[in-house]
Amino acid sequence: VRLVESGGGLVQAGEALRLSCRPSGIITSEFNRMDWCWYSQAPGKERELGASVGGSRSTNYADSVKGRFTISRDSAKKMVYLQMNSLKPEDTAVYFCNALKDTLDWGQGTQVTVSS
Repeated sequence: VRLVESGGGLVQAGEALRLSCRPSGIITSEFNRMDWCWYSQAPGKERELGASVGGSRSTNYADSVKGRFTISRDSAKKMVYLQMNSLKPEDTAVYFCNALKDTLDWGQGTQVTVSS
């Protein structure tokens, strides 16, 4: 399985982005079984878990993104999304998706840069 993230870019504070993650090569049953999540890695910092979505579509968020970010999954398309609203300069990071428990090889991520 190869994780392919996309949707990042350069935006101004207060704007929105929608990130997409495609676990290329995964079969539907495996996709549905797994809990999926988004991580962020800011320059010089450790990778941090930001949001996760379970098979039942239950979600959890880090306090820093709660109320602004929404994670979702589409089983038919085998895609994971992160809707990012009200972006802040401190959200600037490379964003990665992965399975929450059965960690897969990391993709290249997608860069999000928020200017003030």
